[in-house]
Amino acid sequence: HQSVVSGPTAMIMVPPRNYCIIENPVLRDAKSNVIRGEHGQFKLRHSDQEIRFESADPFPLYPGENLFGKVTPLQVVAPNTAIRLRAIRDYQEEKGLRKAGDEWLFRGPGTYIPAVEVQVVEVTKAIIIKPNQALRLKARKETIDFQEKPRRAGEEWLVRVEGAYLPDVHEEVRETISAYVLTEKKALHLSAVTTFTDIRGHERKAGEQWLVTINETETHIPDVYERVVGEVNITTLTSRQYCIVLDPVDKSGRNQLGKRELRKGEDSFFLRPGERLESGIQNIHVLEEDEALLLRARESFVDDKEKRKPGDRWMIHGPTDYVPNISVDIVEKRRAIPLDENEGIYVRDIKSGRVRAVKGSSYMLKSDEELWEKHVPTVVEELLGKDVSRDKTTTSSKAPARDKTRVVTYRTPHNSAVQIYDYKAKKSRVVYGPDLVMLGPDEQFTIQSLSGDVPKRPHVIKSLCLLLGPDFMTDVVVVETSDHARLSLKLSYNWHFDYDPADDSKSSAIFSVPDFVGDACKAIASRVRGIVAAHSFDNFHKGSASIIREAVFGVDVDNKPRNRFVFSANNLVITNIDIQSVEPVDSRTRDALQKSVQLAIEITTKSQEAEARHEAERREQQARGRLERQKIADEAEAEKSRRSLLELQAASAAVESTGQATAEAKARAQAAEIEGKGAVKQSELAAEAEAIKASATLEQKKASQDAAIAHQKALDDLEISKARDLAEIEAEKFKSIVDALGSATLEAIAQAGPDVQAKLLAGLGLKTFLLTDASSPLGLFRQ
Repeated sequence: HQSVVSGPTAMIMVPPRNYCIIENPVLRDAKSNVIRGEHGQFKLRHSDQEIRFESADPFPLYPGENLFGKVTPLQVVAPNTAIRLRAIRDYQEEKGLRKAGDEWLFRGPGTYIPAVEVQVVEVTKAIIIKPNQALRLKARKETIDFQEKPRRAGEEWLVRVEGAYLPDVHEEVRETISAYVLTEKKALHLSAVTTFTDIRGHERKAGEQWLVTINETETHIPDVYERVVGEVNITTLTSRQYCIVLDPVDKSGRNQLGKRELRKGEDSFFLRPGERLESGIQNIHVLEEDEALLLRARESFVDDKEKRKPGDRWMIHGPTDYVPNISVDIVEKRRAIPLDENEGIYVRDIKSGRVRAVKGSSYMLKSDEELWEKHVPTVVEELLGKDVSRDKTTTSSKAPARDKTRVVTYRTPHNSAVQIYDYKAKKSRVVYGPDLVMLGPDEQFTIQSLSGDVPKRPHVIKSLCLLLGPDFMTDVVVVETSDHARLSLKLSYNWHFDYDPADDSKSSAIFSVPDFVGDACKAIASRVRGIVAAHSFDNFHKGSASIIREAVFGVDVDNKPRNRFVFSANNLVITNIDIQSVEPVDSRTRDALQKSVQLAIEITTKSQEAEARHEAERREQQARGRLERQKIADEAEAEKSRRSLLELQAASAAVESTGQATAEAKARAQAAEIEGKGAVKQSELAAEAEAIKASATLEQKKASQDAAIAHQKALDDLEISKARDLAEIEAEKFKSIVDALGSATLEAIAQAGPDVQAKLLAGLGLKTFLLTDASSPLGLFRQ
């Protein structure tokens, strides 16, 4: 009635310090006995688990039980670590009732005994708090910290205790805060986020700011309710520096808004919250002899027994050094302005408003004076930086920007004039060049706007000076003759001004016409057009110069052309007119004129060619006649020369026949004579060569023998010198040996042999004996 469902199955062995989890464990009674059902089946706790620890004997699994996982060692919790546990169901333990969801820590060192009602959430390690560090914590819910202080949910605090710290399950670690290291040159600027009492017991209001310096602590860890605004560096003043502190802090730590405080060196301090420096650290003002400070009072005070009111201005002159009071503002530092004779400045009195020009000497502005800028029109500014040439054109001189406080100067060129108008005095003055013009505060230049180009156009030339000439100007004038021929005349006028520098009326007159070039050209053109209109084209073409000169200059009582034309308005004098070109304006007239000119040129050319041809023919006939006559004369002369030649040839043949024999005989005799002399000379030279050869051989042998004798003599001298040196060396050596041994030692050596022999004989008892051998002489020793 039974069958094997499974198995056999190995029994479970749980070693010491191990455990296993059994799923669907059997029910047991109070005595740990297994409970069976009505039919003998084991009752199970389905979907439940049971943890079984070490047992001495193996145990089997009851039907329905399963091993969950493997046999597992118990978890060992190391020091400075903890296990975070969470209850997954309500249960009772020794410390009390645990409800589902409760969390707590199992702190090491120790061995954790697991329970089915408890879930291991995580392993927590302790956080090491190093020196000058703190741990910022936040409470997740109401709890009590390690110092037994109650904490509300969301509250934050710092743990400053050095060492390992294990946060509780209800504590959230926000961050690790490092301390700020304070030095003698650095402080910490803090601000309170909310009202609280700091670590030193001071109550801080929300928004309050303060400094923490090294006098209070060497390091500072900001509290959770402290916000670090920044680090403040120390402010150091040397003995030659000072500063002004705005809104200084009083003894109670409050800022005195609107007040100023002067601090002089040597000093070092930290700027408190709310304090700031006015213009930073400043050096003490050191004034030289030509320097001064312009001061202004901010408020009423007494300065060196002198009462100053707000707004008062005064100056302190050097040489000295100066530190301003908090009631004084330094407006500016002034220096004496050196001025040459041709330099100046504009000075304005701020009280009266009067402006004056100071020239030719160094000047220090007074307390109620200031430099005044003189503004001139833009055109004048441009012309001041340009040079004027004789052809009315301007070239840039690359001058720097003008200092408007300096007196405006202008160098008037040679043979020119400048008009200056004083708007205050309503007077004008004229300065003739070369000279230097210096404008007063109320004076301005009269700008010359003249016509230019060819033909003339108005306002082409801008200039400050008026050239006085002599010079010339060129213009193009269109005229029409009586027969309606339109011509374009290019005229050039020589001009100059008639002026007298000593006469003010004449000097002013030359500036009375604003554009004298345009007016003069128009007046002359009007006269030319009028006179040309009364003449035909042919008449004008033949006498254009005289017609134009009469039109411009007019004629005198003798009906002769004058030589000058004067404009009385400005004393401009025209002295000459040059007609540079005359061209028809109408194209048909121009073409007809060109044809007539070409026809005249053709006729003239042909007549000149005919005259030249006739002259050439005449000269050719004359030359041909002279050539014929010369040919006849030359033929006659040639016949005379031919006859002379024949006579000379006959004489030469006679001479040649007689002279040839004579020359041959003379040549043979001279040849024999030369041959004999050559033989004699050859013999003499051979004998001389033999003598020279013998003499050279003798000299060679003699020199060789002399060299051998000298060589042998030198060798003998060397041998003699060597022997002499060796003898001297041996003598010196023997002398040195003798000197080293001494006379007593030598005497002892000399006597040592006989004495020894005498003692030997005495020992033998011999009185007389004779010793001899083949190598020693006879010796007779007697005792």
